[in-house]
Amino acid sequence: MALPLFWRGEFAAARTHLEQGIGSYHPQLSHSSVLFVGQDLGVVCLSYVAWCLWFLGYPDQARQRIHRALSLARELAHPFSLSLSLFYGAGLAHSCQEWRAVQERAEEEVQLGAEYGLVYWRSLGLILRGRARVEQGRGAEGIAQMREGWAAYTETGSELTQPYYLALLAEGYRKNGQVENERFALTEALAVAEKSGERMYEAELYRLKGELTLQQFNVQSSTFKIREAAEECFWKAREIARRQSAKSLELRAVMSVSRLWQRQGKRKEAHTMLAEIYGWFTEGFDTKDLQEAKALLDELS
Repeated sequence: MALPLFWRGEFAAARTHLEQGIGSYHPQLSHSSVLFVGQDLGVVCLSYVAWCLWFLGYPDQARQRIHRALSLARELAHPFSLSLSLFYGAGLAHSCQEWRAVQERAEEEVQLGAEYGLVYWRSLGLILRGRARVEQGRGAEGIAQMREGWAAYTETGSELTQPYYLALLAEGYRKNGQVENERFALTEALAVAEKSGERMYEAELYRLKGELTLQQFNVQSSTFKIREAAEECFWKAREIARRQSAKSLELRAVMSVSRLWQRQGKRKEAHTMLAEIYGWFTEGFDTKDLQEAKALLDELS
């Protein structure tokens, strides 16, 4: 029940089922579960609930859960389960913009996949490792690794999580100044999400589309239609995030609108809107998103 709900973007409901799964988990029976389903169910539940918690606006709790997942997977010494936890660990670090952790976990993922012939997990490790390298200023190398990972992933025939991986590619292209590739990746990601019903990252896709719209123009001199189109994407992102109770993605969408309004001289309105969502958070104040939100609030005061 939890996993389809998660991929549909129903994070609160997915969390409920995952917590029930964690409560029912017995480590002494883990060997049997691995034989039946190929992966340890405790590691699965902890890894997924970590992502749910981040989306729902609880970064500290999310990091605690992923650490438990990684520790459990290492104790079990089961390569497939460890690969799963490393992917979700690297993905959570990406969400928190902790690039060193992304690099380290993705690197281990790639090595583990190569050692045990886990092509699927190795491909995802390549995508995330490449994304970290782009962020570290190694743009060409990072993009090449992301493309290698994406090609290997598509060859497996898997379609799950495609919008998220395409979003990672779009982010990498943007950092590397490849605007047309960024546009293509986002367009494809939104089309896949619409076709499959996979809504997990839909809010962020619309926010990135809005940022792309503004990227090629100076907002002060751009036409009203350009500003309107970008703002419409941001509002769409906020609407989706609110419907999903995805506070972390709602914060990002509101920050994008606030920056746009700041440039248009609507500082008071931007401050009021941003202060409301920022004030909701009770943890994670060391994460980059919340640090940037606080800095922007200070600018708007």
